[in-house]
Amino acid sequence: MEGKVVSGDRSISQAALMGNAARAAGGFDRLGLGADDTVAMMLRNDFAFFEAAFGAGLIGAYATPINWHYKADEAGYIIDDCDARVLVVHADLLPQIAEGIPDGVHVLVVKTPPEIRDAYGIPAEACAVPAGATDWDEWVAQQPVWDRPPPAMRTNIIYTSGTTGRPKGVRREPATPEMAAKIDEMVSVIFDVRPGEERRTVVTGPVYHSAPNLYALMNVRDGGLTVLQPRFDPEELLQMIEQHRITHLHMVPTMFVRLLKLPEEVRRKYDLSSLKFVVHAAAPCAPETKRQMIEWWGPVINEYYGGTETGGAIFHTAEEALRKPGTVGRPIPGAEVRIYGDDGQVLPAGEVGEIYLRIGRWPDFTYHKKDEMRRECERDGLITCGDVGWLDEDGFLFISDRKKDMVISGGVNIYPAEIEAVLIHMPGVADCAVFGIPDDEFGEALCAYIQPQPEAGLDAAGVRAWLRERIAGYKVPKVVEFRAALPREDSGKIFKRKLRAPYWAEAGRQI
Repeated sequence: MEGKVVSGDRSISQAALMGNAARAAGGFDRLGLGADDTVAMMLRNDFAFFEAAFGAGLIGAYATPINWHYKADEAGYIIDDCDARVLVVHADLLPQIAEGIPDGVHVLVVKTPPEIRDAYGIPAEACAVPAGATDWDEWVAQQPVWDRPPPAMRTNIIYTSGTTGRPKGVRREPATPEMAAKIDEMVSVIFDVRPGEERRTVVTGPVYHSAPNLYALMNVRDGGLTVLQPRFDPEELLQMIEQHRITHLHMVPTMFVRLLKLPEEVRRKYDLSSLKFVVHAAAPCAPETKRQMIEWWGPVINEYYGGTETGGAIFHTAEEALRKPGTVGRPIPGAEVRIYGDDGQVLPAGEVGEIYLRIGRWPDFTYHKKDEMRRECERDGLITCGDVGWLDEDGFLFISDRKKDMVISGGVNIYPAEIEAVLIHMPGVADCAVFGIPDDEFGEALCAYIQPQPEAGLDAAGVRAWLRERIAGYKVPKVVEFRAALPREDSGKIFKRKLRAPYWAEAGRQI
């Protein structure tokens, strides 16, 4: 089938989108951009994102997506740090960052489309390109088509979530043909992207985030059908799967949890038989959640593990998930994983330590303008994403938690992810985060923040009692708080720093 991208009631053929990208490249060239320059993009899931990203790549420039939740200071930092000379931004997002845009950056404004307007309740007047600003669509239409030979491939500069301090930009060296082939090989395993095979997918996550970004770009590049979901809604996703006969999906565990909490009559209402390959990553997935999804959708649920820095180096199938509950998989061909102790020694199977990964012949990276931080995350040529875990005797990797999230209470290591995996299944719990707070007696104590479902009627004592029946008593949080919403990115990651920081500030110390 001919490649096509769909968003709401709008659609564009792959050929037309790539034609716009070639004109965008011509326009970037006329603005003076060239190899290794940067185009920043603050866009939701929309056609313009792909036009700008592919257009930057055609001239050998880097594209840098920006989290569209950011305000002026946050976005301005990234635009400045990545040395962007052009910013492409949705009209409704421009006012929230206008004061942070550095001088000299050429701003191109994209009309916010109706489906995004409706999904986020944006006033119609905020969706129009403001007077005096440069309209992206009009600008692209006026540019010459870029038809020069493509340079060495640059991947996008992706900024990490910034859970500790300012975000860091992961900038890779231009890929040689051998490196580009290795990227395609990884993608063929973890995303099941295989040229020539029909693919019909929904992009459910925000394309500013590393994994949805690569997934979406590869799908649009290789053709087939790509449906953009402006904002994740569980029943709407089921509707899209049935309507478009979706074959492939990229998801995060939070989406699974929300899908599983739909009423049974809603879950059984839609035909999902077209699904062939569903992959998830980005956050821990409770084994019970995985099992329930496999029972519902069949043995199409796969998982990979890695990071922006490492790529998806670890992978496993539904069959392996059922055989090895809790695993994130084994290294893909050409990848390596090791577990290191605090003394720098490689640990044997079964012992918990920091996880280091690499994929051979993978384009190397640095943190843009922060080479010293790049050196800090490497050991013996392998890179850590900051997670701790262990390998079993068969070489399957298990994640305990983030190294920085591990709580040491009374000398005992406690992994909040383990508690969260249980707590998320408590009736009435929509979302949760567990972390360490200062404690005079034990050094640290556990604190849980819960986002309850409407009219759930939860209380702290009830939560602790429910957990005490399912986990060891020392793992039951001492403090339980409730909030209408938790500070979570669409990627599935909760900004625990924002919840944790006030407790440590009051204690006069930091962790």
